[in-house]
Amino acid sequence: METQMTGGCQCGRVRYSVTVRDDEAYLCHCRMCQRATGGVSIAFKNVARTDVRWEREPERYPSSPIARRGFCYQCGTPLTYEAHGHDRLDLTIGSFDDPGGFVPTEHSGCESWHRAWLDTSHLPASRTEENPSLVKRWMDKVGRLPD
Repeated sequence: METQMTGGCQCGRVRYSVTVRDDEAYLCHCRMCQRATGGVSIAFKNVARTDVRWEREPERYPSSPIARRGFCYQCGTPLTYEAHGHDRLDLTIGSFDDPGGFVPTEHSGCESWHRAWLDTSHLPASRTEENPSLVKRWMDKVGRLPD
């Protein structure tokens, strides 16, 4: 599999295209990723730096002595994890325009994972359009539900 995919931040200011060579992705549970995203884990796709083309580069901050992270300063979307001196980087799965084809193949940083969050398929589920107060707020403000 080799395909061109696109993605970007929530507000659309930062955009990229990337050559993706397989469907493998992974979940990182380390405390740095938890703090950087506010989540219990983050899903990443590892790609060659040379396979990524930015329409507009993200802003980056030094998240540790060994890496930096790319994000959009306008909306705050986390976009990358970039280890110093490495020829590859990680793109956040959620930033892809069509992330549905990726398959998680491993866990990283499992010393910090929260097992109760790994399989939540047994919990009740609802769709956005099934929440009347949320639908009303969206319709009143922009006339449609978000993508």
